[in-house]
Amino acid sequence: MKRLLALIITLASSLVLSAAAQTPAAPAAAAPGPAKVAVIAFQVAVAQTNEGQRNFADLQKKYDPKRQQLKTLGDEIDNLTKQLQSQAATLSPADQQSKATIIDNKKKQFERDSQDASNDFQQEMQDVYNALASKVYDVVQTYAEQKGFTLVFDVSAQQQPVLYAAPSTNITKDIIDAYNQKSGIPAPPASAGTDAPRPAPRTAPKPPAAH
Repeated sequence: MKRLLALIITLASSLVLSAAAQTPAAPAAAAPGPAKVAVIAFQVAVAQTNEGQRNFADLQKKYDPKRQQLKTLGDEIDNLTKQLQSQAATLSPADQQSKATIIDNKKKQFERDSQDASNDFQQEMQDVYNALASKVYDVVQTYAEQKGFTLVFDVSAQQQPVLYAAPSTNITKDIIDAYNQKSGIPAPPASAGTDAPRPAPRTAPKPPAAH
């Protein structure tokens, strides 16, 4: 059950945007301008958009019945185990073995169902994340071009090389606000967005190739 309710949040992506690559190269004689760099916690940006909070909350609700089924089965296993322990002195060896076999079978069923539900949930979470991440990336790219950033580093990536970044270079909230404005999706109720998970795909979404 815990495996279903507590998913490890990791992001194996490191996005580097180059706005300069979108425009013709400057003449060789022209001196290059100073680099303008920004950082973004891309995973956080995706999850905290209004659309992200809504979609991940909907996904949680979709799996609520399965969680309840697993809880019911787990409670049944606990009760049967307690009964067997309390009745051990009065049951024949054959009855004890029969009840133990029933408990063991239910435990195996619980493990199978729990693993299947966890795998399905993770896969759907990945799909939801990837679909939204692609759209948020487009906003990042447009924003970077409009603001003249030459590089945007994803500081939420594992093993990212950024050791320090001034708060003024962090565009995470700006991207969230820009995406919310573009999507037109209102902020979800506080209760709906509070527990929304931050999904992380096992395979990081690849940003579109620069043209």
